[in-house]
Amino acid sequence: MKHWHLTHEASGICWLTFDQLDSKVNTLSAETMDEFSHCLDMLESDTPKLLIIHSGKRAGFMAGANIRQFAGMNEIAEAEAVITNAHQLLFRLEQLSCISVAAIDGHCLGGGLELALACDYRIATDELHTRLGFPEVRLGIFPGFGGSVRSIERIGHLAAMQLMLSGRTLSATAAKRIGLVDDAVPLRQLESAALYVQKQLPTRNRVRLIEKLAGLPLVRNLVAIRMRKAATEHANEAHYPAPYALIEHWRQHACNKAAMYRSEVTRVSRLLCGKTAQSLVRVFLLQETLRAKAAMDVEKHEHLHVIGAGIMGGDIAAWAVLHGMQVSLQDTSKQQLARALKRANKLFEKRLKNPRLVTQAMDRLIPDPAGNGVNKADLVIEAIIEDVDAKQALFASVVPRMKADAILATNTSSIPLESLGESLPDPQRLVGLHFFNPVAKMPLLEIIHTGKTDSSVINKAMAFALQLKKLPLRVTSCSGFLVNRVLMPYLLEAVMMIDEGEDPAAIDQAAKAFGMPMGPVELADTVGLDIALSVARKMSQFQHCEVPGSLAEKVGNGELGRKSGSGYYSWKNGKITNRKNSEFTPELQQRLILNLLNEAVSCRHDGIVGSDDELNAGIIFGAGFAPFTGGPINYIHTHGAREIVDQLKSLEKKHGKRFSPGPGWKQLEGG
Repeated sequence: MKHWHLTHEASGICWLTFDQLDSKVNTLSAETMDEFSHCLDMLESDTPKLLIIHSGKRAGFMAGANIRQFAGMNEIAEAEAVITNAHQLLFRLEQLSCISVAAIDGHCLGGGLELALACDYRIATDELHTRLGFPEVRLGIFPGFGGSVRSIERIGHLAAMQLMLSGRTLSATAAKRIGLVDDAVPLRQLESAALYVQKQLPTRNRVRLIEKLAGLPLVRNLVAIRMRKAATEHANEAHYPAPYALIEHWRQHACNKAAMYRSEVTRVSRLLCGKTAQSLVRVFLLQETLRAKAAMDVEKHEHLHVIGAGIMGGDIAAWAVLHGMQVSLQDTSKQQLARALKRANKLFEKRLKNPRLVTQAMDRLIPDPAGNGVNKADLVIEAIIEDVDAKQALFASVVPRMKADAILATNTSSIPLESLGESLPDPQRLVGLHFFNPVAKMPLLEIIHTGKTDSSVINKAMAFALQLKKLPLRVTSCSGFLVNRVLMPYLLEAVMMIDEGEDPAAIDQAAKAFGMPMGPVELADTVGLDIALSVARKMSQFQHCEVPGSLAEKVGNGELGRKSGSGYYSWKNGKITNRKNSEFTPELQQRLILNLLNEAVSCRHDGIVGSDDELNAGIIFGAGFAPFTGGPINYIHTHGAREIVDQLKSLEKKHGKRFSPGPGWKQLEGG
């Protein structure tokens, strides 16, 4: 066999090792599941006393189903066959007459967790990299290999539904607390703990009474109503039907195992073949595309030096420390450094949990007012104010002290690298590393380069992104790069509409109804109107876009958005206090979205990124463009370029040249 390996011991113990050939992770594909079936044949004919299923990968136990096999799947019968086959295999595993144990180290997700739940017991390592969960809802489906049935049996109705609806992952300790795993042990004890199950069966998790009551028909109907209401706060049913399908699946069939299994087959197969799931599968594969472009043999960076301990600089430093690097953080202000260290400590406490690990992380973050870390660093990132002269002056003082092979990077959000590199004796070593705020949540990292940037520098920067668990996007230098160049006209159009008398809440509602996670007015207030104004002014020099008068007026009055308590909205404790439900016209939504699409097509025409897939990924993961659409270019192909061009021309007649279709539309219209 290529992927599964059975090892029988004379004592009656059998080890089943999953080590998928030519893959960094284990996934359940048609081929690996076929081999698993052959393993079950042998186990059924020669049943051991104890079966232990574990992984031969360092990357984890099992990543779930192979998502690539779902791309382009539009035949419901085909999807039903896949799910039915998975059901049958896991039934066979569950019905083996021996004791079965899943020994879990690393990620155990989706179909991998469903397989583990079909075992009698689950032992997981309490290492940081061990995570368990059902991320299927993020792919537009819900657990379909029996997971919706077995998770409820193991941990109860409410806990299982929350796990499936949220798509979040749990540590082994948290999973043990709710009964998802039977024990959480150090890695060195995993094998012995799995073997010990034969001598002493773990105590079964006792499902709480409230969990049992939630499954009663009358109670279930009431709980389902509350679940639906909670789901509407996070996902529009028209765009993301999976959470609602899962709730209805549970409401109708919970406590009837046979009906639930049948419902999994019918509902999940229809979701999987639907537009939303296919678009979300495409988005998932876009992430893999970005990572693959950076999958090169480059040494890891050990020491990072960050200059500027503001929000961005401090958070970049903390994020790098969280991922194992030693970081020196430089700033002339000791108060700024203190605030950065305080924020870093909160991040470490939230992510690491263990006080010992938090202390170790803080030891790797070195406050460095004098900048002594420059001459030791493999990579130096400046994150100071958005001013060409200030950045060039900084480079002049830093470059002579850097190691010969160290990379010089800037976190500028809008200034072209050509301008910043003019004063450098060797502009080949300069690269842009454009992080997005908040650093801990935004997955994208734009790798900005010019025609002069050395290819080895770009490769090292791409590898650095992977080291930080970011999605690296290679972008050709221009004003605003990709994400801000596309996002800024969209934000400015929203402000223009406010100046025309439109209600900010109606504008935001129009964007959210389209599928954006946050409206443009709320986004501007959240980012900070002073930052939005600064970027808009810099980009206006290159793109000739108009900066609305109210934006400068509000900044001048100290109304900076959320951080000052007032902007286009009033804020208190980080929340808007004066927003009401407002209706919007179709034209209002068109002005927002078509402005964004028009700039995206211009970026495509100008070759700012290397492919349509990269452009789609950048705008989804950097600007939050509605994921269910598959990205702006995919949206254009789906709805028709000619129809959108006609809409742009109509808006141009009414509102001006900013809606004039760019030259890139001609290629799309002909495609």
